[in-house]
Amino acid sequence: MSTFQLEIVTPEKTVYSGEIESLRAPGSEGEFGVLARHRAMLAALGVGRIQFKETGAEDRQVATSGGFAEVHGSGVTILAETAEFGEEIDLARAEAARDRARERLGRRRDVDVDEARAEIALLRAVNRLRMLGSEG
Repeated sequence: MSTFQLEIVTPEKTVYSGEIESLRAPGSEGEFGVLARHRAMLAALGVGRIQFKETGAEDRQVATSGGFAEVHGSGVTILAETAEFGEEIDLARAEAARDRARERLGRRRDVDVDEARAEIALLRAVNRLRMLGSEG
């Protein structure tokens, strides 16, 4: 199978750089896939998993909380707000973030809560927990 270059970059670091066979990513309007020689495009990313297959290897997954994916002639560049492999996720921290977000959403009638921020925080925490195989 033909391969192409994938780069996943956050503001802090390059999370991944290598040759892959296929990619699936959580677009803001739904999941999309990319193979070698895909037509050029730019897509907004939502909260979810970026899945990719390296040549001769198992699928790999990265949790992301949004950003942009650019498909170009030599491959795909993902500029992500956050991107973490499962082994980088702290289970206790993700559970605490989920619980805080749920609590903030539960208080929204009592106090002035930024509902959109709390919902995004909950989505991010649940996504990270699912990467670890834990219930969200």
